[in-house]
Amino acid sequence: MANKIYAFLGPHMSGKSTMVSQLMSMGIHYIPTVTTRVFDDRYAYKRRIYQSVKDPVYRDEKKNLIVDTGYQAQSYGLRKAEVLDAYKSHRISMVILHDVAAIKQITKFIHQDLVSIFLMIDDEVFVDRMLRAGCSNDEIRYYVEQAEELGEFDHWRDVDFVVKNTSTARVALEQILAIMGLVTLVPQSDFDILVK
Repeated sequence: MANKIYAFLGPHMSGKSTMVSQLMSMGIHYIPTVTTRVFDDRYAYKRRIYQSVKDPVYRDEKKNLIVDTGYQAQSYGLRKAEVLDAYKSHRISMVILHDVAAIKQITKFIHQDLVSIFLMIDDEVFVDRMLRAGCSNDEIRYYVEQAEELGEFDHWRDVDFVVKNTSTARVALEQILAIMGLVTLVPQSDFDILVK
């Protein structure tokens, strides 16, 4: 079986960082995203997923990036060496991408072995998660307008799989594990015991 890189996409608050964090805790390799964004305490958990660098440092690294995109006035990229090393060294790796342009950039190097997964949420879940994160009405309005303007809710049309992440994180995680082939069938006798 060929090594695979699974790319997660989705609008703000769709659960990309949450899913990646949970999969990392299970031992799945993650290729960090380099960004000019600095995460405040509200999003402190993202500091282990993203490598924040100052804008001049990011510009210096551009020649080493396999993916280089912008999102909400910030730059996001993946280092070519890290992606290719992960592809060679790990059966399964993960990345977070912020738009479909990033898919096109990375597929130039690992076309048939990239699997894209869109985390879909509805408007109600989007607003609820923003409120629980402590966002103001103005911030929510801004993110909704940005998502609509950039067509973020429509990126599901350009991916391999869609996982609707409107229930619990566990439900979405189980679907992702199935897509990754990380579930096993149990013998019928064990199954019979499980369902009784």
